[in-house]
Amino acid sequence: MPQYIIGLSAYYHDSAAALISDGVIVAAAQEERFSRKKHDPAFPEQAIQYCLEHAGIGLGDVDHIVFYDKPLLKFERLLETYLSYAPKGFRSFMVAIPIWLKEKLFLKKTLKRSFSALSGISEDDLPSLLFTEHHQSHAASAFFPSPYDNAAVMCLDGVGEWATTSVWIGEGNKLTPQWEIDFPHSLGLLYSAFTYYTGFRVNSGEYKLMGLAPYGEPKYVDLILDNLIDLKDDGTFRLDMGFFNYATGLTMTSKKFEKLFGAPAREPEAELTQREMDIARSIQAVTEEVVLRLARTVHKETGQKNLCLAGGVALNCVANGRLLREGPFESIWIQPASGDAGGAIGAALSVHHEYLEKPRTTSQADSMRGSYLGPSFDKTSIKEYLDSVNASYTQLGDDELFKSAAEILENENVIGWFAGRMEFGPRALGGRSIIGDARSKKMQSVMNLKIKYRESFRPFAPIIKHDKVSEWFEHVGPSPYMLIVAPVRKDKRKLMTEEEQGLFGIEKLKLNRSEIPAVTHVDYSARLQTVHPETNPRFYSLLDAFDERTNCPLLVNTSFNVRGEPIVNTPEDAYRCFMRTDMDFLVLENFLIDKTKQPDWQEAADWKQEFELD
Repeated sequence: MPQYIIGLSAYYHDSAAALISDGVIVAAAQEERFSRKKHDPAFPEQAIQYCLEHAGIGLGDVDHIVFYDKPLLKFERLLETYLSYAPKGFRSFMVAIPIWLKEKLFLKKTLKRSFSALSGISEDDLPSLLFTEHHQSHAASAFFPSPYDNAAVMCLDGVGEWATTSVWIGEGNKLTPQWEIDFPHSLGLLYSAFTYYTGFRVNSGEYKLMGLAPYGEPKYVDLILDNLIDLKDDGTFRLDMGFFNYATGLTMTSKKFEKLFGAPAREPEAELTQREMDIARSIQAVTEEVVLRLARTVHKETGQKNLCLAGGVALNCVANGRLLREGPFESIWIQPASGDAGGAIGAALSVHHEYLEKPRTTSQADSMRGSYLGPSFDKTSIKEYLDSVNASYTQLGDDELFKSAAEILENENVIGWFAGRMEFGPRALGGRSIIGDARSKKMQSVMNLKIKYRESFRPFAPIIKHDKVSEWFEHVGPSPYMLIVAPVRKDKRKLMTEEEQGLFGIEKLKLNRSEIPAVTHVDYSARLQTVHPETNPRFYSLLDAFDERTNCPLLVNTSFNVRGEPIVNTPEDAYRCFMRTDMDFLVLENFLIDKTKQPDWQEAADWKQEFELD
């Protein structure tokens, strides 16, 4: 009998479940994709059910359940923090403690009760329940699925129990901790403080701050380094907590922070000014410097040639790109679900390799299987749904579908692409994607304003055949998870006039910068995703068909959702999103759906009321 382990992350944000069988990742999904609540922190009941159904097993067949952090250690940190800052923070303490006393402190009991209700198995007969430490889960998610036998591992996030930055050495099936930086000194929380200050939502708006940065100038770097963070040559750091409220307060930044920057925090949805762009550029520059210094230190101390990354800061793909190009490591691998959701995979793999001491084998490819670990839907169930809503569709064979889709895209139409298993992690990777022609001058604004309904400044990513990436970008090697930013090749760029070069801020947005303007950011960068026939043969075939027609082996790729909505999971989610937006065509596996031929779409709820803005 195979040995099954379920890994869980829950109760903070991005709840998820993962299932491994004899060390192989079988299935993983975030609860938000089922509940349709973005960053859903609830017990991941539906994600667990999916994992079990996918494997064709029940909970009684599972050997171990493992949770991704240790709540008692986290509670200890909470109490110690409040005591050290007392009487400051009393209001925040009074908000937090009842939740802990009611739910989180007795998490073992809460989890057993939830699993018993889910399965009908009595609490006494459930599989054994284990707990890993938060950064141990991150480190395991980074190293164990990587293609390396040995590597240095760096985890950077907001905070786990105590650690905010941790360094490990991975060897075979073992992870050995080296050192850590503890709360409240946190690079992730520093970045989140600026996310909050510039008017974006903490734990979801950090990528907006990163996307805004190239519109600005790094005017505030010295102000940050002289006041907020004491950064050492080796990359270690301490924050001046007088400027921050997150340790004890209900906000991220303090009045002292506002005084330093000369104004209160921007109100969400208020107009973005050059000031916010300059602040974004400055904190991005500081973050990159911290990451580069830490990496040099870790390389020097460990002597390892490979580096694995996880934790929320590892989703900063601009910093990752610089680390790859300028850093000391020969090779870097980043866990695609670097945030808390990926802790579910890490916790399960940690139990398998470290607790049960099972050996590990590696190959040239990583073991995340392209991160296509979620549900898929067969043609029969898709047809049944389409018929139930009287949708008009054409069913095509693969070759015909790819040729038709390539022609549709060449004509500057936008396609919702739903094929194969749903992605695990925050990025759409060609399973649940919205795609368009990257050569189109209008595509970036059409997708932002008419389809995604999101801020105009936000860039889109290219999705490209892996064997053509170096022909279009200054990058060599795979980037399957959209976690590396690289420059567009100089021979693909368009020269700017002197007048155009003098433009500032959002004025830069409308300039046509390259042969692929829809995916070229204002600093000539692009967030790369390479497609490999081993992990996504159908999307590779689509790119092949488009390449044959246009001599362009890449497309625009963005996640299949509207602003504030989780990425679509089911055919019903996809059709609803398609009908609510200005997408032109929808592909559900082999069904091609033309918007102009659909029946009138009437629904009581407007999506803007249904989904809270991110």
